[in-house]
Amino acid sequence: MSLGNPLNTDDQSNAHKLTFQRLNIDKSMRGDPVSVDYNPKELAFTKRVNYADIAIPGLDVAPLQFVRGDAETVGIELLFDTTSSGMGATAVSVVDKFKSLYGLVKIDGDMHTPPIVRISWGDKNIGYLPNAEDGTAQANVFDAVVLSVDRKFLLFTSTGTPVRAVITMALKEYRSVAEQVAAINFRSPDHTRIYTVREGDNLPSIAAEKYGDPARWRTIAEHNGIRNVRQLTPGLQLELPPLR
Repeated sequence: MSLGNPLNTDDQSNAHKLTFQRLNIDKSMRGDPVSVDYNPKELAFTKRVNYADIAIPGLDVAPLQFVRGDAETVGIELLFDTTSSGMGATAVSVVDKFKSLYGLVKIDGDMHTPPIVRISWGDKNIGYLPNAEDGTAQANVFDAVVLSVDRKFLLFTSTGTPVRAVITMALKEYRSVAEQVAAINFRSPDHTRIYTVREGDNLPSIAAEKYGDPARWRTIAEHNGIRNVRQLTPGLQLELPPLR
């Protein structure tokens, strides 16, 4: 489904398709995607982290303790216009052009919440699904929930039909706890970590590298259900459990 017009109408040849795909909780696709022509002058993402002051009497500056990260946010503005259909009896209401986007803040009957949405912008990397091993981008997508959809009507026909509107959307990043743990891949032995098997690896060598003790290979084998400890397939991902 395609909706809307590019924001920058001076250069429609460079317009990209901004696509909204509904997702289930497990990130599988849900229904048909909605796409709009989008050629923004700017697109700003905001990412913040939270720190707490540690109250130690007598210090000039309180030490900072990292608490948690905040979800990334992004704002999108879209222009919709149906004046090409005329301003008289043939005028087409602009509302039908963006009602699918408005539905992204409505409760989904099956999920009992508004949907999770995956947005992508052509082949341009506007966001990413972090790679569990090194945090690099795997795809030009941004998974989010839609916080708001603001509708501002700019032009009406003489009979009151709205034919031009600006839609402003606010979205907030959505990632499950499992996705975040895999992406962060904590390095210390007191957290579960992900290790990708390399050519020549065996469990004792992995245990020596990651735990500092080759005898810990049994911990890895038992956690991952591995019987042959010396023949591992390169590319296999192992969970390295915390030491007890």
